Amino acid sequence: MRVNFTVNGRRHEADDVWEGESLLYVLRERMGLPGSKNACEQGECGSCTVRLDGVPVCSCLVAAGQVEGRDVVTVEGLADFAAHRAEAHPGTGCASGACGTALDQARRWEARPAGDETRDTGELSPVQQAFIDAGAVQCGFCTPGLLVAADELLERNPEPSDADIREALSGNLCRCTGYEKILDAVRLAAARAEETV
Repeated sequence: MRVNFTVNGRRHEADDVWEGESLLYVLRERMGLPGSKNACEQGECGSCTVRLDGVPVCSCLVAAGQVEGRDVVTVEGLADFAAHRAEAHPGTGCASGACGTALDQARRWEARPAGDETRDTGELSPVQQAFIDAGAVQCGFCTPGLLVAADELLERNPEPSDADIREALSGNLCRCTGYEKILDAVRLAAARAEETV
């Protein structure tokens, strides 16, 4: 089957997708987006977390056919997503399904060099920078899922308590850290966002 969906603000089409193929497989193997990690394939570790219509999901548990016409944000798109959120929705988040590429714009899309089609400035999203600054990255395998989950938390709750942070990240396992640096990173990203408001 053919699956049409938006990934990181751009319309994509995946051909020859079989019924049991996961979104994780399509993202990594067909689209060349290796940020979401393939670890447990059972939705237990959170390393493959992406946002599907704004909601964090384990992409290993989502059948590729379920994303037809929907919006996916991966760790590779967090910086653009954060920049869009700051420009178009300051102080709030994107309503589920309200943002992305308009249908007429997608129909006019032409392949161009990457510099013309993205706003990639080499900058990181605030939560990505906070993870680096707080030393929350060790081996990095769990980091993409943690970043996506933390970004969603901070969009939904800009001033989270420690309990809120723990709850939001509870589906993400890390084998290298004691989680304290990860919590520090989310606290730092929240504090920095509060300073800019």
